[in-house]
Amino acid sequence: MSVTRLAVAVLAPTVVGVLAGCGSGPNASIGVKVAPARTYALVGFEPSRPVVAGRPVKLSFAIRTPSGKTLTAFKKCCEPHAGVDLIIVRSDDSHLQYDDSDIAASGQISQPVTFPAPGRYRIIVDVYPKQMSPDSPFNFQLLTWVRVRGSARPQPVPPFNGTQTVDGYRFTIQGKPHLKAIAANFLEIKVLDPAGRKAAFTGWRGALAHAIFIHAGSLDYSHTHVCSPGAVYCFSALGNTRVTGSSTSPGALKVGVLLPEPGTWRMFLLTFMHQQVLTVPYTLTVQP
Repeated sequence: MSVTRLAVAVLAPTVVGVLAGCGSGPNASIGVKVAPARTYALVGFEPSRPVVAGRPVKLSFAIRTPSGKTLTAFKKCCEPHAGVDLIIVRSDDSHLQYDDSDIAASGQISQPVTFPAPGRYRIIVDVYPKQMSPDSPFNFQLLTWVRVRGSARPQPVPPFNGTQTVDGYRFTIQGKPHLKAIAANFLEIKVLDPAGRKAAFTGWRGALAHAIFIHAGSLDYSHTHVCSPGAVYCFSALGNTRVTGSSTSPGALKVGVLLPEPGTWRMFLLTFMHQQVLTVPYTLTVQP
């Protein structure tokens, strides 16, 4: 499922995927020219040249629809499934950031971003268009790269560690995860604040927590959410399989995991505590 093109077709909501093209077989017509499929694509992406670490830079672009027009209508009703999200991950999986974006009436999209260190960063543009017809995609992803100047020092993917401490908050996965691809899985995570009390979660971008998954090496992407009971749009889907994370009490997160393929995945759990975003990294092994 690795995608390296700027334009991709949708396989399933919240999961980067490829729509396989038609190949030539024994019965293929000879001499018939087939035009390439028309897809969504990034247009005028900036920055188009390497940037400097630690300095703010504005990411900007528009999205061309299959009809050739600029996409200007996006979901507004359905957080956390709304607008355009930017997922930025370094090629060695050592850094991830999740940014919102500003969308002008013209469809031009922009967001100031600061890249923390030299290296190559994949930009995942997760788009939730307003659905004008039943065949309109629920969402789709477009991909590109930004290179940050300097000598990059790749970091190895660390082994699994069920307890992570970030800014004094302690996040502990309960038990050893047993995860399978293309299946709804859950991780029970207990969270204590710096004083040792059960942490209170604050809503942020339509959810109490976001779990962003990046496949080591290929950088394939998936995104699930943890919401309060009764939330309407909290689900994530892969084909006919859905998963919904939940939190019913302070200090407890039930994180949904729905991944398209086995292997080593990095999960970045994002929560909003005392006006700051905490990014908690885990390394997970997913079985076939």
